[in-house]
Amino acid sequence: MSKIVINTELQGLKLLKRGKVRDVYDLGDYLLFIASDRISAFDVIMNQPVPEKGSILTKISVYWFKNTAHIVKNHFITDNPSEYPEECKPYREILEGRSMLVRKCNPLPVECVVRGYLAGSGWKEYKEKKTVCGIRLPNGLLEFSKIPAPIFTPSTKAESGHDQNISFEEMQKLIGEELAEKVSKISIDIFNFASEKLEKSNLILADTKFEFGLDENNELLLIDEVLTPDSSRFWLKEHYAPGKPQYNFDKQILRDYLESINWNKQPPPPELPAEIIEKTAEKYREALFRIIYS
Repeated sequence: MSKIVINTELQGLKLLKRGKVRDVYDLGDYLLFIASDRISAFDVIMNQPVPEKGSILTKISVYWFKNTAHIVKNHFITDNPSEYPEECKPYREILEGRSMLVRKCNPLPVECVVRGYLAGSGWKEYKEKKTVCGIRLPNGLLEFSKIPAPIFTPSTKAESGHDQNISFEEMQKLIGEELAEKVSKISIDIFNFASEKLEKSNLILADTKFEFGLDENNELLLIDEVLTPDSSRFWLKEHYAPGKPQYNFDKQILRDYLESINWNKQPPPPELPAEIIEKTAEKYREALFRIIYS
């Protein structure tokens, strides 16, 4: 098992950002992404880590960066610490298996969400208005129903708290009509490509979110993480049926536990039973196996 990493403290390297899961260091010409074993629920980071989580997220992202480069370029350079700049060498033990060296770019101020099925906030809106992010859908759909064709539903990027869904028109105002159209098309192209690939592994890709940035030449790059259990809903195809809970590969076990103890969803988080941590870890391990190795 790889070393458990909660917070990285890499002396001599410039910490640019500490997110819910990732620590990002500025290496001058490049960025260093490190996926920790932290896990959050309801926008609160738990005190206890999930072993192997960071390495699993990194392996899955690297797999998709390599397999979607024919659709759009991305910021990934290497995940081999021996190829990192010299100042990273003392930290090879921490970086091995859970880090990526990536190109710098200017991230777009939107999350690019593609939905193929009705779930989460999309289902809540549909029940009330028969729309998802303002897009009209047919009557009579159930929770977890397949949408006739994947829809692009952008949201704002929130530094803390929940991202807010926005209309495509609002996105156009933020980044321009031409770029919004391009990002929308590429997002759906990646979603369709991944859906077809995952179906062979008996997985349904219900929805996912992508992030993009522009490099110094204004070229569009796919960035951050791609098609991981933290950014996507995956369901087991053989157990799929609309209107009932799905066999999933995300943090639902953790969320269900936290709901069951009536936690107020504010810091500090409660202590998690070992069984919940292990069951959550098992979901991540199974996702890795199904996505890459099955």
